[in-house]
Amino acid sequence: MFPSTYAKLSTQVLSNVAEASSAAFTAATAPTVTGQTETTEPAPDTVEPGDDHAGWESDVPADVAVGDTSRFTKTIHDEDVKRFAASSGDTNPLHLDEEFAEETRFSGRIAHGILVSGLISAALARLPGDVVYLSQDLEFLAPVEIGDRVTAACSIAEDLGNNQYRLTTTVTDGDGETVIDGEAVVLILPE
Repeated sequence: MFPSTYAKLSTQVLSNVAEASSAAFTAATAPTVTGQTETTEPAPDTVEPGDDHAGWESDVPADVAVGDTSRFTKTIHDEDVKRFAASSGDTNPLHLDEEFAEETRFSGRIAHGILVSGLISAALARLPGDVVYLSQDLEFLAPVEIGDRVTAACSIAEDLGNNQYRLTTTVTDGDGETVIDGEAVVLILPE
């Protein structure tokens, strides 16, 4: 591949990832379920760095070291899926049209895989320091249905030096089934 073609392709991929991450963040601000009681607090219009929202749960290490795990939990709501579709342009009827989706192998609507994988970014954002994604590989193993409560876990597997770390990344559903499995490399700049 010629360098200029590679640069254009890389720029487009990064742009698409940035748009999807932005849409996932927007969707993550919708109301969520805590236990069996849905919060009635509306999603905030803006979120400041370090903010959390009712219904979000996180478990974060105090420092960054091999073996540490950061977790983020959230329920995926219908409004999350609709916001993500509007933000990303992914209007696949599998995500938006119940009648269509009922006739598929999933027997109903499912959340966008990239929306669900956005929770990995939410878990990373809670690590101490400023986290910059360098790469992410994902494998989508099972669908996430509207209303499922999912948890992203990012475990530091290797210190690569120069503030770079390799992490295992997973998303599990409420039954503990792994729905997304992957690996990331991040740069963590100390605070």
